Amino acid sequence: METSIIKIGNSKGLLLSKTILEKYDIKEKVELIFEKDQIIIRPIEKPRKDWNIEFKKMRLNDDDRLLMNDVFENENLEEWN
Repeated sequence: METSIIKIGNSKGLLLSKTILEKYDIKEKVELIFEKDQIIIRPIEKPRKDWNIEFKKMRLNDDDRLLMNDVFENENLEEWN
């Protein structure tokens, strides 16, 4: 299928027909996958779907530690009163 690239403000985009949106159940967000000489557009139902499962896995693997120290580690919180 061939489609045109259209100007949208300062950017450009693809216009997908209602038929395509319905056929592939595309709602508000899509995932773009870049492979070799092609771009794959995949619908996303919920961007954070199954994160709770992945967080539990991280906890079991002891991989849920902060990457940075606490922002207020050396702060004098009395100054904020």
